[in-house]
Formats: sequence, C-alpha cells, structure tokens
Amino acid sequence: MVVELDGSQHYEEDSIKKDTERTKFLESCGLFVIRIPNNEVNNNFRGVCEYIDLRVKQSLSQLR
Repeated sequence: MVVELDGSQHYEEDSIKKDTERTKFLESCGLFVIRIPNNEVNNNFRGVCEYIDLRVKQSLSQLR
C-alpha cells in the first residue's frame, strides 16, 4: 500500500498526468495507491486515519 498526501499542485493538469503514470507503475508492482489531500489531513486527521485503517483491513482480508 502506498499512501500519498497530495498538495494543491497535484490537481494541476500536468501533475494529474504524472500521478496517473506513477500510480499505474506502482500498481504494476503489486501495490495499491490511496491519495489523500493535504487539507483533509489538516481538517480531518482522525477521519483520514480511520480511512487508512479501513483500507489496510480490506487489503489484509483479501490475503486470507
């Protein structure tokens, strides 16, 4: 699992393209990427942690 905290520059056209390419590469390596905007971390830290925890649990349940 890869957790990316994205600042506002990640929503610009060029960055979106680069992020998409990087995500495809990481997924080809067997990883999955979740992206979380920086402002969510600042404004909803607990919710972000709960979301990451949920995704980790989902990922682990698929291994069983």
